[in-house]
Amino acid sequence: MKRTASARKKSSASDTSTEPSSGAPSRLPKGARFVVCVNNDGYQASLERNKIYVALPDPEAESSGDIRVIDESGEDYLFAAKRFVAVELPQAVQASVRRAS
Repeated sequence: MKRTASARKKSSASDTSTEPSSGAPSRLPKGARFVVCVNNDGYQASLERNKIYVALPDPEAESSGDIRVIDESGEDYLFAAKRFVAVELPQAVQASVRRAS
């Protein structure tokens, strides 16, 4: 799938890995949060409406109205922030989402 400027792939994902180590729940980078997709128009293969995603901190992207999200492929990409709504999740749900990521 060809990515547009609003969905550029991060050049170095080594510091934002969400892979669990030793079977333990994965640790998210400081500042990571959970968001729900409310608009996947044009990105049906990458985003699922009403699904919870992990959003990674990216101040530069946020300053231009974008958000860095780990999508269906397991990679992080930039999308327009207006496609998502931030949510607070109970600890048990956070752990479950981390394991699924």
